[in-house]
Amino acid sequence: MKMVKLFVAGFLALRVVRVGGKEVINTSSPCDFPAIYNFGDSNSDTGGISAAFYGFAAPTGETFFHRPVGRASDGRLVIDFIASHLGLPFLSPYLDSLDSNFSHGANFSTGGSTIRPSNVSMSANGVSPFSLDVQIAQFNQFKSRTTSLSNQAKKQHDRFPSVDDFPKALYMFDIGQNDVSVGFRNMIDNEQLQADIKDMIHQLATAVRAPAEAVSRLRWAHNTGPIGCLPMTLKFIPNPIPRLLGEHSCVKYQNDVARQFNKVLNQQVIQLRTELPLSAIAYVDVFSAKYQLFGRAKEHGFGNTANICCGYFEDKSQVWCGQRANVNGTELFGGSCEDPSSYVSWDGVHYTDAANHLIAAQIIYGSYSDPPVPIKRSCHTIQA
Repeated sequence: MKMVKLFVAGFLALRVVRVGGKEVINTSSPCDFPAIYNFGDSNSDTGGISAAFYGFAAPTGETFFHRPVGRASDGRLVIDFIASHLGLPFLSPYLDSLDSNFSHGANFSTGGSTIRPSNVSMSANGVSPFSLDVQIAQFNQFKSRTTSLSNQAKKQHDRFPSVDDFPKALYMFDIGQNDVSVGFRNMIDNEQLQADIKDMIHQLATAVRAPAEAVSRLRWAHNTGPIGCLPMTLKFIPNPIPRLLGEHSCVKYQNDVARQFNKVLNQQVIQLRTELPLSAIAYVDVFSAKYQLFGRAKEHGFGNTANICCGYFEDKSQVWCGQRANVNGTELFGGSCEDPSSYVSWDGVHYTDAANHLIAAQIIYGSYSDPPVPIKRSCHTIQA
C-alpha cells in the first residue's frame, strides 16, 4: 500500500512538457542540490590535470575567463553551465592546492582520464594516471578527511563542504571517450573491442555504485560523444574513403563504436536502478546532443565543423593549441581564431564556450535524459 501511495503521489506531482520538440517530465518541486561531485576526463576537467602537471597556456580561457584556467576550451565547459543553472559556483579541481573552495563540491576529473587504469605513462600516450578508480579513491579520502576535520572544528569552515551535504549532492560521471579512442589507436579487432567495452562499463558501474554509502539523491551519467565527428579524427584520416563517412561527414565506424559503448552503458544504468532503489540514476544522451549540433551547425551560427579555432593542423604538420613548434623551418604558434563563437571545435577534440553552452542547454531540461526529467527536478525517485 505504501508503494502505491507513493506512486500515486509521485505521478500527480509530474506533468509532461515539450522541450526542443520532445516530451519531458516536469515535477512540482525542484531539487536543492547543495553540491556537485564530478568524475571524468577533459570534457569536464576544470583544472585538475593543469594543476597536477603543466599549466595550460594562452589562448585557452580567453573568451570567458580572459586567462588560462585549466579548461580545454576558450571558456566554460558543459559542467560549468550545469553548475550555474543549479545556482552553484564553478567546481574547484580536487588537485588544485591554491584558491580552491570545496563548500559546494569538488571536481575529480582530469584531462586524459580513462575508466580503466593505463599501464603506459602519460608522456607516452597522453592518458592520465588519474583513472576513474583513482578519482573514486580521492573522493573517499576527501569525504573521510572532511568528516574528520568537521568533528575537530568548532564551527563550519566556509571553504569546506558540510558533511550533511554528501547524501544530498549531485554525483556526475562524464568519462569513456579516451577509453574508446585508445581502442582505435591500438587497432584492436572488433571482437576484442566489444569485450573491452563490456569491461569498461563494468568498471564504470563499480564507480557509479561507490557513493552509495552516502545514499546520494542522484547520479547523472553522461554517455560518450560522437568521436567520429571530431575534427581531430578527420585530420588523422586524410582524404577518407567516402564509404567510411556517414551522416554529417563523420567517420561512421568510430561513431558506431561510440554508439555501442552507449548502448551497453544504458543497459547498465537500467540494472543499477534495481540495485540502488534509493537513488535516482539518470542516463544522459550527450552523444545525440552533440551529434545534432554537428548536423545543425549553420542554424546555430557556426561555420564548417571540420575546422578548429585553436592550433595548426595542415597535412602532416601540427601545432597544438597554445604551443609552439617548428614546421618546415618556421616556428609557428598554435594561436586562436578571430571569433571562437563561430566554431564548434576549440582545438580539434574539445568544444568552444559557445558550443558547450548549446550542448548544456540541450541536456539540462531533460530532453536527452532517461528518464526525461530536467536536472533541477531529477533527484525525485519512488522509494518503497
